[in-house]
Amino acid sequence: MKVLDLAAAKQKAYRLLSMRPHSERELERKLREKHFPAEVVKEVLEKLNDLKYLNDVSFAIQWARNLAINKLWGNRKITISLQEKGIHPLLIDDAIAAARQEMPEEQAIALLIKKKMVKSNKAAFEIKDKQRIFQSLMGRGFPPGLILNQLGSKAEDHFDVENG
Repeated sequence: MKVLDLAAAKQKAYRLLSMRPHSERELERKLREKHFPAEVVKEVLEKLNDLKYLNDVSFAIQWARNLAINKLWGNRKITISLQEKGIHPLLIDDAIAAARQEMPEEQAIALLIKKKMVKSNKAAFEIKDKQRIFQSLMGRGFPPGLILNQLGSKAEDHFDVENG
């Protein structure tokens, strides 16, 4: 029966990895949820590591980059996502640092604010608009100080001197 379990567990792992990369702990959790015996799960993970199909360092960097650049998430939300995937805290810090070399949080916030401005067709935001944007950016995991700095600088960029 163990041979059948092993083959089925490998098949499930390959199927999961074909959809997207997974961390080792995430894949382990998914196989255990399918009620594969612990020794089978361990053997499958060892095989996948030997084949270099699992690499938490590479996974963490790719995942953080995707969330930072494609989804425009803040570091806090990226950290939570990587923690849920079972990535070690030191790897999380390195992965976020690598992603932020490409796009700093300030740049992501500025980009999101610019998108909101274009969408609303307003030259400047009112207080309610700023509150809504602030809440939205907080939900994306950005720190409040950075958000306020960016919202303030955007207000100054669009300050109309003639109207005071």
